[in-house]
Amino acid sequence: MATQTAAVKVLGPELARRVGAAVERFTAWLDRFGETSYDFQTVYASPAGRAVKRLYYRRPKLGTLAVAPMVACEALAPAARRFFWKKQRFPIADAHFAMGFAFLAASGGERRHWERARHFLEVLEETRCPNQRDYCWGYPFHWETLNGTIWAGTPLITTTPYAYEAFSQVYAFDHDPRWRRIMESVAHHCFADYRDLETGPGAASSGYTPAPDDRCLVVNASAYRAFVLTQAGLELGEERYLAKAERYVNFVAQAQNPDGSWPYAKDGQRNFVDHFHTCFVMKALARIEALTGSRTAGAAIERGVAFYTANLFDAAGLPRPFARPPRLITYRRELYDYAEFLNLAVLLHGRFPALDRLLPGVVEDLLGRWQKRSGAFRSRQLLLGWDDVPMLRWAQAQLFRSLCFLLARS
Repeated sequence: MATQTAAVKVLGPELARRVGAAVERFTAWLDRFGETSYDFQTVYASPAGRAVKRLYYRRPKLGTLAVAPMVACEALAPAARRFFWKKQRFPIADAHFAMGFAFLAASGGERRHWERARHFLEVLEETRCPNQRDYCWGYPFHWETLNGTIWAGTPLITTTPYAYEAFSQVYAFDHDPRWRRIMESVAHHCFADYRDLETGPGAASSGYTPAPDDRCLVVNASAYRAFVLTQAGLELGEERYLAKAERYVNFVAQAQNPDGSWPYAKDGQRNFVDHFHTCFVMKALARIEALTGSRTAGAAIERGVAFYTANLFDAAGLPRPFARPPRLITYRRELYDYAEFLNLAVLLHGRFPALDRLLPGVVEDLLGRWQKRSGAFRSRQLLLGWDDVPMLRWAQAQLFRSLCFLLARS
């Protein structure tokens, strides 16, 4: 079973103080900025952007020429996103904000943080996917993918578990039956509404969306579903959720490459290995192992961390976006990678010395180079300069939640 680390202070007092000050500056900025933003996908969310991206997937050579100006725009003039699409609210960001403020409320007991956590849960109530039996969430934009269009409001197994986690975290403190009812609805959706693809004895891959013809095989989608059903199975007393979750854990373990890495998908097409998707998989496994003592999850984590620390950090000990890039990339570093590393490092603190050694340097870099005077964080370090457009889903909210989690353990 995973080493229990809740009593181990992750940061020393001085660095923890600086992180606390950074979080206070960020929350003040968020109050001024508001709860909608542009996004990583903004350039491709408009009808024109979607058409270009669709062409790229269907006719790669011609599509590469068509998409090149948009890629150049992202790399050279990030602020031009506002000309492509509008600011939007993102449920995945709202869920992370709810969890972050819940951590602050539980650690410091300030009523204002508790009110903000509940506020974001109320927003999630209002922004659930329409025309669905149960509570679930997706993206507010049409998303063009290799396998076709995922329409705005389509439930996603990579978004909905965060909302469950947020409701669960707040419910654990205030015991409001309203949150419990939503948790039960979300868990039922995650149990019943996605396709299963049998991949071997005792193993299955989860669909990404509830579409009956979803092709499955995206590794992090199965990891997310395994985690949410494990947590819900224990919290809600549903053995059937636990039994189903184990099948997804087995798929994730079987999808792991011999070197310890995970491809984005086991479909033979999306074989890239990147930073934050690797973290998604390992943090789900880490939580499952901590909840159930799963040896399958534990063994996969051991191999995964060895690959992760050796291949997804540079010589300075800072996160690298890709171990195996799928294409030419126009940036050096990604805020999302920092956010997910912090989350994983706290979850596994005290167990892997290589992770523990990396943590202070990454935190120092975040505080020294990434947080702006306004309190927001930079989104990307480009090949030349920075992308300073604050995008709540990518990944201001995720970093805020990770910093609050770090404080709670420090």
